[in-house]
Amino acid sequence: MNTTAASFLRLVNIMDELRGKCPWDRKQTIHTLRPLTIEETYELADGIIEEDWPNIKEELGDILLHIVFYAKIAAEQEKFTLEQVIETVCEKLIIRHPHIYGDTKVENDEDVKRNWEAIKMRTGKKSVLDGVPVSLPAVVKATRIQEKVKQVGFEWHNKEDVWKKVEEEISELHEAVTENDQAHIEEEFGDVMFSLINYARFLQVDAEAALEKVNKKFTKRFVQMEEAAKADEKQLAEMTLEEMDALWNRIKKENHKAL
Repeated sequence: MNTTAASFLRLVNIMDELRGKCPWDRKQTIHTLRPLTIEETYELADGIIEEDWPNIKEELGDILLHIVFYAKIAAEQEKFTLEQVIETVCEKLIIRHPHIYGDTKVENDEDVKRNWEAIKMRTGKKSVLDGVPVSLPAVVKATRIQEKVKQVGFEWHNKEDVWKKVEEEISELHEAVTENDQAHIEEEFGDVMFSLINYARFLQVDAEAALEKVNKKFTKRFVQMEEAAKADEKQLAEMTLEEMDALWNRIKKENHKAL
């Protein structure tokens, strides 16, 4: 047995022991684990954005634990076993990679994606959009929807055309704002966001990650503003917008100099 297999078996054995002896672990169900799994996934995503490899390693371990935990609960209820989970994904990978395990020819990764979607349609999917989780965050979901429909050719030819669509949607948003129709404003704002996410794909930018990086950058600078104001014995709430804007620009310049 190689070291990876031995480590995995150790985790499985620990899970068996905890499920049998620990009151907390015995109490868990697939429903109580669900929010914890989502939290762990977001923590992994944070580590990836920061390229924090020690954190990525730790969070991958937590997610692996959850996988083993779900399989343990399923086995107890005679639904499926951990071995079946592993064999299922192995078979899926073999079936969906005929260019590796068969005689299908591909030229690039886009051919692989198209084959993947075609195979899924032949194996029971009713729509190319089947499989996009309902509970995905909206930005991630929009990206996945666009990637899915691309595989059947529903895609702009170049980024210039996509940008024209962005400008068109922005114009329609301005019209809705002028009309002061809140429902229409919300609809057109959504169209602008969807188009910008599409444009991000053409720029090979991960829209969700890009937005999260901006969130982190804004948070860092705002905290620095608070600290700078405090050092001057001031409170942001007592400052004018012009004063805060000047402070923001000062912090921004200091951060650029530090890079």
